[in-house]
Amino acid sequence: MSKTYKIAVLPGDGTGPEVTREAVKVIQVAAKKFGFTLQLNEYDWGGDRYLKTGEVLPANAAVEMKQHDAILLGAIGHPEVKPGILEKGILLALRFALDQYINLRPVRLYEGVETPIKDKGPKQIDYVVIRENSGDVYTGTGGIMMKDTPHEVAVQNMLYTRAQVDRCLRYAFEYARKYGKKARGVGPDNTLALVGKTNVLTYVFDLWERAFHEMGAKEFPDIKRDYYHVDATCMWMVKSPEWFDVLVTANLFGDIITDLAAITQGGLGIAAGGNINPHGVSMFEPMGGSAPKYTGKGVINPLAAICSAMMMLETLGEQTAANAINKAVADVCKNKVQSLAAGKMGYNTQQVGDLVAERI
Repeated sequence: MSKTYKIAVLPGDGTGPEVTREAVKVIQVAAKKFGFTLQLNEYDWGGDRYLKTGEVLPANAAVEMKQHDAILLGAIGHPEVKPGILEKGILLALRFALDQYINLRPVRLYEGVETPIKDKGPKQIDYVVIRENSGDVYTGTGGIMMKDTPHEVAVQNMLYTRAQVDRCLRYAFEYARKYGKKARGVGPDNTLALVGKTNVLTYVFDLWERAFHEMGAKEFPDIKRDYYHVDATCMWMVKSPEWFDVLVTANLFGDIITDLAAITQGGLGIAAGGNINPHGVSMFEPMGGSAPKYTGKGVINPLAAICSAMMMLETLGEQTAANAINKAVADVCKNKVQSLAAGKMGYNTQQVGDLVAERI
């Protein structure tokens, strides 16, 4: 009897519905070929709903999402809605409510895709960033006093508990053991590197560093450990990306370095990510925004959304199907699309989805 996965689909705003449509098309083909079933439930949460009703998320949104095995998100962001309302009210609200404490960002350059880094290719740009997704300055602790006066004070705290740090590190160590370069047969070691700022943020990253080495020595002696300052990491992402295997870092730093990593792999049109609760419901999304200026034109690149859906299947345990999608995307990047930029692919959005689906 085939396994059935219940998937919540949130197409979102702008071009989100267009790229989500292609991602759904691809995973439906994969499901049919590899013997499992997808039960897809679509939700209209986003800017249009907010403008009509004044409601960002229904009160029962988290409860509703917990009835699913995973969430596939298109994009959030509407030009008529003040920045922050939808992002905090939907994305951050769901991440915190569903305790999606890992943000997983593979950084993979496909053959045929241009990178702005001279003399680097797919063998050099192939690593993963694991970003802690529940703490740091994103918790909202802090405030403003004496607003709009010469003496205004703004405080936003970088907050972490040992439990938050430990659970993120354990996921990262286990991921490095399973998917590191040695495990994939492309390097001598499985290496996990902590990215921080121990020389300045001496309280928060003292906690991270102590936890990192204590856990590594006790529970993961087979994993090589390293440490990089975040500013040096930004430099090495451009200069020597081949040094990296699996990186783990705090929420704010992860938010920044994954955008830098995205441009090295060809841009946000190919960058996929997952908000992971290893013991609950995870949410997968392309890293690019809603790109409202391209809405309805059929020119937006759906590959990041397709790769997000691929990550979803991998996380659900359908590794063979995920591998087939990855191989199909690689073939399309190498042999078909002329560029990943909107309007320059040589195909429209639907045709790119068709090209991937045909190759599964």
